Amino acid sequence: MKHIKSIVALVLCLAICLGVGVISAFAAEQDVAETGAAGITVHYYYEGGTPYIYYWNALPKNLETTYPGVKMTADAASGANWYKYTFSDSAKINLMFTNGTSTLSGQLTPELTRQTGDWYYKNNKWSKSPNPTPNERGDFREESIYFIITTRFYDGDKGNNVHCWDDKQANNPDSDPAWRGDFKGLAEKLDYIKALGFSAVWITPVVENASGYDYHGYHAFDFGKVDPRYESSDFTYQDLIDAAHEKDMKIVQDVVWNHTGNFGEKWLEELFTKEYDSIQDLGDASCMVVKPGSILAKTYPNYDNEQPGEQFQLRLDCLKSHRSGPSSGLNKLEHYHRETGMGYESPIEQQGSMAGDCVDINTENNAVAEYITNTYLEYVDMGVDAFRLDTEKHINRWTLNSAYFPKFTGIKNFYIFGEVCSRVRETWNHNIPSSSPAFFTWKETDSKWIGNWDTSDPTANIQKSINHYEAYNNPNGAPTSSNAFLNSGLKYHTPDYSKANGTGVIDFTMHWNFEDARNAVRAGYAEDQYINDSTWNVMYVDSHDYGPDGMEKTRYSKGTQAWAENLNLIFTFRGIPCLYYGSEVEFAKDMPIDVGPNQPLSTTGRAYFGDYIEGSVTATDFAKYTASGKVADTLNKPLAKHIQKLNAIRHAVPALQKGQYAKGSGELSYIRRYTGEGVDSLACVAITDGATFSGLPNGKYIDAVTGDVKNVTNGTLSVSQLGQGNMRVYVCCASGFTGISGAIGPSGQTYLK
Repeated sequence: MKHIKSIVALVLCLAICLGVGVISAFAAEQDVAETGAAGITVHYYYEGGTPYIYYWNALPKNLETTYPGVKMTADAASGANWYKYTFSDSAKINLMFTNGTSTLSGQLTPELTRQTGDWYYKNNKWSKSPNPTPNERGDFREESIYFIITTRFYDGDKGNNVHCWDDKQANNPDSDPAWRGDFKGLAEKLDYIKALGFSAVWITPVVENASGYDYHGYHAFDFGKVDPRYESSDFTYQDLIDAAHEKDMKIVQDVVWNHTGNFGEKWLEELFTKEYDSIQDLGDASCMVVKPGSILAKTYPNYDNEQPGEQFQLRLDCLKSHRSGPSSGLNKLEHYHRETGMGYESPIEQQGSMAGDCVDINTENNAVAEYITNTYLEYVDMGVDAFRLDTEKHINRWTLNSAYFPKFTGIKNFYIFGEVCSRVRETWNHNIPSSSPAFFTWKETDSKWIGNWDTSDPTANIQKSINHYEAYNNPNGAPTSSNAFLNSGLKYHTPDYSKANGTGVIDFTMHWNFEDARNAVRAGYAEDQYINDSTWNVMYVDSHDYGPDGMEKTRYSKGTQAWAENLNLIFTFRGIPCLYYGSEVEFAKDMPIDVGPNQPLSTTGRAYFGDYIEGSVTATDFAKYTASGKVADTLNKPLAKHIQKLNAIRHAVPALQKGQYAKGSGELSYIRRYTGEGVDSLACVAITDGATFSGLPNGKYIDAVTGDVKNVTNGTLSVSQLGQGNMRVYVCCASGFTGISGAIGPSGQTYLK
């Protein structure tokens, strides 16, 4: 990955290249580190002999040595080829490992930074032990997801707080710049998320952005570079990934393959460079400098003298040739779609740009597909556990199945789930399968769409994608699946994935119906046969884009009891539960979700959440913690406690994670069962209403909510009326089943009682 270059590296390079300050062998071996209280110990794995360590800018007292540094000491306790060095009085140090050669060829690693602690560096990664547990991705249905906008969650480093160019228009004050939260802050509060019981964190896009209001990350400027406004001098994206994995948590990275911002993208069409001396310089549009020799510089040499509105049009012309036309020579590599309109619920929705800051990429160009997939494979290599694919609806399914998904679906347990926006109550978006969530879970099975991807002509695949969209614009003949349903006799069956494309979707249909749980579950029952396997759906009530139908422009506002009922459903029905940050305290309820730079972020559903989680929290396990300060108060709120119990129950019952289902007697009741990997787990779920479950195995059943025991002798189990927000989860504990021993999760619940 490419990272911002530091002044230290530039100075070092100049010094070496110009022969300034030639280092003697004696100087290279002199140890100038001070002794005293325990501080920082770094261990380095190197097979080429004894390495050296070059260091500078220590805190609180400065320490530095001259390049190439001092010899490290063999670290037999850590194993062969390990070496160590200790900075006894330091809380922070900048460092680099070298081979002792006084030239740049001796540099073994990039510039690194560490803080207090014991650290091991091997294969370009830091860890807390010489043999860390490898990142093992498992079945993602075992996870539950907490979704944050990174810049609005928690501020761990005020030094990287930056205004967007349009912050003044939005009236975002210096105390609340749009770029506020960061990776360091998120890492500091991973224990808060774990205390709620969530095991995965979905973060907004990490790639470098450029636009007037890009704090959310969806206006890419360089896919291959992490935006420096997220990182700190001592904390990188890799550090965040590693910190999550150390806590047995997963990172879901939001990715955007459909569009970039309107300043171009470094590989697709580099029009600008960012010029800045400090991070704060990025808060002004003047940091964007037209790249000499670029198509923008050549075509519009007077660009800098034009008004902003005209500059925008000139940039679009260079990217899409929307004004000059194809004969102009602009966009000659066909990296962007040329379509200027946007016809929703038509093939053009996969060719046109949704907004001025979302310039549509020619995803049908094979060169573009290779660039995008190869670049994002690097993030997978860093240890990212899953992708949420933004605006999947706006990329043709045949395109994704032909040139994108195959690069990732072969990676064991790597999961992709896409956003197919469908703002209708029904399964089919305006009765068009090719524009609907269920459609995007299937592979191509018709021979005319297999093996016909053109790798040479950058435009040939565009018409094919249009033809594909139109070929599937009628629900008649849509494929169906029983993968989510139990067979007769409540028997689990091995899913048939022969027609699956290996990815999932956000359950937009249920989301749009989530004004209440009854509407949502009806929508789920109706759509499930058309989804390849809806147990992989990601379910949420509201998000950073929309609330449910009827309140689509605001955060959910139907009240705590309705929230509790909705949460009972998404944590026990098929699929993977997901919560948008702050919903555990009904944060920003009824506030407009997104109004762009037209009012302060503090008055919207994207307000800063950090004030709610100040204080100390240590999670000893999922939904188990100690806390003090404001964060303790937040974790003790009714919905927060409710979520902790729901997460604990779901983590303890495999049927609730991966089970197929059959309906119970009530609308909000169902039986879940999962059989596999030495597990046979069965649970009967009743939400709000009473229910009767029939055809059950006889034996003991324990309610995970209350610990109540029922002994089934005639295959039938009944639950009395419960009341909104309450629920029962009777787990089969008969011989041969994976049971529980009693109530699960924290007591003192407002609704689960």
